[in-house]
Amino acid sequence: MQNVTVLTPSVLTLGFGEMTAMKYLYAVISLIFYILIIFCNVTVISTISLQKRLHEPMYIFIAVLCVNGLYGSSAFFPNLFLNLLQETQTISYIGCLTQIYCIHTYMGCELTILAAMGFDRYVSICHPLRYHSIMSMKMVLKLVIASCLYNFIFFLTHFVLTVRLPLCDSVILKIYCDNWSVVRLSCIDTTLNNIYGICITTLSFGLMPVLIMASYIQIFRVCLQSSKDTREKALQTCSPHLITLINFVVDVLFEIILHRFKPTTLPYELRVAMSVQVLTLPPLLNPLIYGLKCSEIRVRITQLFRLAVFI
Repeated sequence: MQNVTVLTPSVLTLGFGEMTAMKYLYAVISLIFYILIIFCNVTVISTISLQKRLHEPMYIFIAVLCVNGLYGSSAFFPNLFLNLLQETQTISYIGCLTQIYCIHTYMGCELTILAAMGFDRYVSICHPLRYHSIMSMKMVLKLVIASCLYNFIFFLTHFVLTVRLPLCDSVILKIYCDNWSVVRLSCIDTTLNNIYGICITTLSFGLMPVLIMASYIQIFRVCLQSSKDTREKALQTCSPHLITLINFVVDVLFEIILHRFKPTTLPYELRVAMSVQVLTLPPLLNPLIYGLKCSEIRVRITQLFRLAVFI
């Protein structure tokens, strides 16, 4: 019987590979991206918080989506920037586990918040007379808390299953830690992790899109029976949400495809691009999409900037 060396690593090596040849350029790019993400999201959050006219369910969900974008990007960019400035690109085992938990809960929260926003649009368009009674501040608060707690608690079991694994290697092929990258390093059978991973992926990234689709089927059905002005208004309020949803789902599909293949079989540049899209594009594009497409937010942001200039 072959002996297996079981490690209890304190430090893991990240797969920066060819990036180290131009690491200072990538460090500058990552810093610019992170500053832009912080600026765009904080601008939208501040605008919604300071303007009482924007204290409506739709805008509150947008603010929560931006907070989640800051949460996810902050789990990725600071460590990326610091690693690019170092001679060796490593992360502590505890830091790796922390990054895993934050990144996976960020992705889960993104989808559940989008599902809550889909329900809000459904009530607004299909039951306009009952909108304020259904989407009360109490209901909005419940939906926000449920969207977050669902993922933080649901992923905890998956996280514990990963923490229990002894590792036989300390080299992660990606430039950040995710759950499957650490599971790949295990010395023991990971069937339980794989089964639970499939279940959690199916429930999170299968159920939520179905709920969103169900909301939009009802919305489109009502729009077909309504006037042209009503259809245009519905499209105007729903289009930012649909663009945000499609952007996120496509980015997640890239990540899922990357997991299905052995990472080393894909070109390095493609592998890196596919793996970072879900952590860079949604946090950056979400506030831009809502800031540009939602006239109320756009007007209020303009007013705040004008006020800041005069002050």
